[in-house]
Formats: sequence, structure tokens, C-alpha cells
Amino acid sequence: MTILVIAEHDNNALKAATLNTVAAAQKIGGELHVLVAGANCAAAAQQAAGLQGVAKVKVADAAHYDAQTAENLTALVVANAGGYSHILAPATTFGKNLAPRVAALLDVAQISDIIAVEAADTFVRPIYAGNALATVKSADAVKVITVRTTAFDPVAAGGSAAVESIAATADTAQTQLQNRELTKSERPELGAAKIIVSGGRGLGSGENYHKLLEPLADKLGAALGASRAAVDAGFVPNDYQVGQTGKIVAPQLYIAVGISGAIQHLAGMKESKVIVAINKDPDAPIFQVADYGLVGDLFEVVPQLAGSVG
Repeated sequence: MTILVIAEHDNNALKAATLNTVAAAQKIGGELHVLVAGANCAAAAQQAAGLQGVAKVKVADAAHYDAQTAENLTALVVANAGGYSHILAPATTFGKNLAPRVAALLDVAQISDIIAVEAADTFVRPIYAGNALATVKSADAVKVITVRTTAFDPVAAGGSAAVESIAATADTAQTQLQNRELTKSERPELGAAKIIVSGGRGLGSGENYHKLLEPLADKLGAALGASRAAVDAGFVPNDYQVGQTGKIVAPQLYIAVGISGAIQHLAGMKESKVIVAINKDPDAPIFQVADYGLVGDLFEVVPQLAGSVG
């Protein structure tokens, strides 16, 4: 039994989600290979080779993999799928774009967003916005899986896997990356942050969001997040959104300010280690999952909280 993990990276370093996906693959058992496809991606390949439990790193280095479009990566994965019992990718936008295409071309059923491995053919995944768990057993010859990365601790370094170059497939020329705009911030990336301060519709406006939450986030060294209601209202951009249709997070500390706690939002953050909720409505659903709840006016409470943080 040999497992292939498709690495998510920026050509220089692996994304944190890849380390969690490798950890999930280790729980399946068997020989573990990592596929690194990119342009001038030797540094990312060497990092993959240093992960514990990885037996081999396969590198496809070509100019048309620079943007890592799903169409080109799918062609590469399918061409190299022979001999693998499992193909895993993180359940990020990268993996969600790639894995269904691979599964369709291999004519198998994808197993999405797994949070636990019970056996080599049996996996647990959340359904109904996380309110129920489904145990899925697959009889497919090759199992295409996406991994909810917050459910698995990242694998440590300390390995010494062999690095092998593989032939690139032809450029499909189906899509072309025209532009990429990167958000630059001194704060941690939302999906990997250990502390998150998140705001909801109760803040009233984008101006209030920034005026109230940024000082607190700055003092805590936290990332900023938001509910879908806050994003839809235009308070902050889409990449701030936490929830079923946003980012799934599991920080050490999650502070929810003015968030009522719709089921879709809870699905994205209820695995946080400690949840603090601030809301003026004592019956808000967020209090049902919060470890600490403060019923009060956020316009008074949050500045006081920020002022008390050293």
C-alpha cells in the first residue's frame, strides 16, 4: 500500500496544510510519497524530504506548473496515479479545486474533508455543518481524499526521504493565470494563526470593525477573522471569512465579537481550543460552544479588554 500526498506550496516552502495532510496519511499506514509540482521548487521539495515518515518525494519542475493551475496538476497526478492506493490533498481551496478533478478522471468517489482515519478504507468526515459525523468505507481501488487540516497535528521535521524527478506532462493550456494579488499583513495568516479575533454583524460597520478589533488583535499578535454576515455587509474582504463556506480554523484562542453563532460559522471554528464570546444577546447560539461568555455591549467591553492586555 503506497500513499501519495499532493503538496501545497509556493515553490519556496510548503504550506502548513501539507504538514497536516502528511500526518493524516501516516495514520493510514503504508509507504508515503509526496508530489511537489512547481517551477524552481527545489526548496519546497527538500522541505518535503525532511518530513518524518516520508519515504520519497517526487518532483515535477516545469514552467507551466509555476501557477499550479488545477488543470495542469490534475493531468500530472492522473498520469502518475498508477500504483497508489490513496491520493491525499488538503481540504483548502487548493485541494478542493484539484481533488474532485482527479477523482472524476480516475472514476472514483472522492472522500471529502476527513477528520479521522479508522482503517485504510474507512474514514470519518463531518456532515450537516459538523452536527453529525459520517463514517465512510470505500471499496474504490484508489481513494481520493481531502483532509480537514485542523483535525490533524502537523508532522515534524527530521526525515531524510529520497528526492526523485519525474517527467512533466504537457501543458493543457486550458487556463492561464493573469494576475495574483497578495494581501500583505504583519498579522499571522488566518488559517494557521494560534489566536484569532473575529467580528460579526454586531459591530455595525467596517469602520467599527477596524477601530475596535485591530488594537486587540495587535496586542495579542492575533489574526483577524469575520462571520459571513460581516463579510456580506462589506465590513471586510472575503478572505477574512471563517465558517463552512470560509476558512476552517482551530486556534488555541478564538475571540468572537458581535457574532451570534450561526451554524455555518460554528462549523468553521468550534474545534478551537478556547472560545471566548462577547455578545449583548444572552441567548446567542455562540454561547453554547463558548468556554467563556461575556454578555455586554461590545463597544464598551472590547476597548476595556484591549486596554487590559499588556
